[in-house]
Amino acid sequence: MSSVWERVRETRRRIEMATARAGRAPGSVKLVAVTKNVDLPAMEEALRAGVAAIGESRVQEARAKRQVIGDRVEWHMIGPLQLNKAKYCPGLFTVVHSVDREDLARELDRRARDHGVWQCCLLQVNVGRESQKGGCAPEKAEELLRALAGFDRLRMAGLMTVPPFDEDPERARPFYRELAALRDELNRKGAGREPLAELSMGMSNDFEVAVEEGATLVRVGSAIFGPRPGPLTEDKET
Repeated sequence: MSSVWERVRETRRRIEMATARAGRAPGSVKLVAVTKNVDLPAMEEALRAGVAAIGESRVQEARAKRQVIGDRVEWHMIGPLQLNKAKYCPGLFTVVHSVDREDLARELDRRARDHGVWQCCLLQVNVGRESQKGGCAPEKAEELLRALAGFDRLRMAGLMTVPPFDEDPERARPFYRELAALRDELNRKGAGREPLAELSMGMSNDFEVAVEEGATLVRVGSAIFGPRPGPLTEDKET
């Protein structure tokens, strides 16, 4: 049994244990395996171990890998998305996690209409208020979500965040708690066209804390594939 296989199984075990500690239903958290700079053999091993969702942060890399792997898994865009790359997303990604501004949403909506599909998206919120990271400010989330409700080819399914990185996973807990509370508040106000069900939060060093605080999607890379080569970007904590 390969190390990737073992790490997938161990990650899923830890997710289920955190789910149980939080008194949540088994299977209520989806593992998104982050495969930035991960080669195809390792990805295939992860799929054989039961991974059902892949997270990529670069459109070009995702397009190349999907040509080989195809539709056996869900494809999630988890990184910052430039406006000129939005045209590739509908039909490529099941979920875009990083919608954080109206012009990007407008372009995704237009491209989804061109492809004859609906694009599932998450609103990225910068709970840590870090200038180098994407995401709207928490106090702007309601206004932006109401604006995005006007794009009929987008399905805004929930919220996503990348908190400030800290070696101590407990330091992330307040940020995840804040995102969950914001989701609940937005739902109470009816800010979206439909209730926000998803919370994309939690990475390799803190996904158990995220699950305890309500995550439905956890983005885990290095805990499965080990340290990855190449330049690091905003998603380095995965």
